[in-house]
Amino acid sequence: MRLEIQAPKETLPEPVKSYTEKRFRKLARRLHEQTLIEVTLSKERNPSIRDGHSAEAVVHTKGPNIVGRESAPTFEAAIDMLVEKLERQIERHRDKRVHEPRRAAQRRGAEPELPPEPPAEPPGETGEAAA
Repeated sequence: MRLEIQAPKETLPEPVKSYTEKRFRKLARRLHEQTLIEVTLSKERNPSIRDGHSAEAVVHTKGPNIVGRESAPTFEAAIDMLVEKLERQIERHRDKRVHEPRRAAQRRGAEPELPPEPPAEPPGETGEAAA
């Protein structure tokens, strides 16, 4: 897993960067090693906005990209909520890619096959009446 941490318009303190890397390592178990995750951290300058720290992540997977965005009073809280959200989305995506084709194959294989119907006899001809 490759992780890119961005903070436009500001510089991030080193503890926030290391915390972000630590928390996103949790996702590495569920992702391919070449998967790119772009994390963007931003801060609202308006003091009336209570949840002024935002964390947004884009997980570039094979297929659709997985996107998550969370806001909280601190960067650490926003990152925690974002990682939990991405875990759920990645697990759902993995289930669709891995488990659903298996379930579909099991359903196709589990359908009971009906025995072939005997050929229909023409009306009026029965074996007992002809004797």
